[in-house]
Amino acid sequence: MSVRRRVRAIYRKELREYRRNRSVVAGMAVLPLIFVINPLVTIFALPASSAGGLRHLHVLLYLLGIPAIVPAVIAAYGVAGERQQGTLEPMLTTPIRRREFLLGKALAILVPSVAISYAVYALVLAAIALFADPAVASALVRGPDVLAQLLFAPLLAGWSIWVGLAISTRSGDVRVAQQLGLLVSLPSIAVTTLLAYDVIHATRGLALGLAAALLLGNRIGWRLTSALFDRERLITGAR
Repeated sequence: MSVRRRVRAIYRKELREYRRNRSVVAGMAVLPLIFVINPLVTIFALPASSAGGLRHLHVLLYLLGIPAIVPAVIAAYGVAGERQQGTLEPMLTTPIRRREFLLGKALAILVPSVAISYAVYALVLAAIALFADPAVASALVRGPDVLAQLLFAPLLAGWSIWVGLAISTRSGDVRVAQQLGLLVSLPSIAVTTLLAYDVIHATRGLALGLAAALLLGNRIGWRLTSALFDRERLITGAR
């Protein structure tokens, strides 16, 4: 079996597991709502006179918190969840290589996380266009912000995935892994929120710098997670 086929097999297996796991499905559904409901209600109530002030902000960048937090919660199940269910050891006794195993799991988290982020963003844009004051909608929905959402969602999701999988690899309890994953994702959410409300001024140079930092972080995260993944320790259950 080729590398691609082994990775694809793990990817499909993970997606099937997610559909059967109510906690994972609930996390995918509920967490995005935290970033949507209250801000949308506020936006719908804004008068046209507030549009001028909104043009200096990038309010919708706060939605980048979704690809930062959702993957961290899902990744907690990547290794710790399988250990608790007793399905990890049989998988690790197969000829699948460590990096193939981790890559398949990472892709199974990345694809739905980014899809959810894009879907929620599209729904928010549609809701603003339909229900917000036209002047407010024009001030909020801008090309550079849409482009930032499209580009940074996968980068943020990737970083959260590698951190979450690294934590899950070293944790024997899913809840602990989830809590630690959420804690580690908070700095990313804080930065996107500060950018959204212009506490940190968004510039092209800053965007390029953050993108480069996330690319580097993803590369380091991939290597670190691979190094932490000790097949023998996970099979024997040693600490």
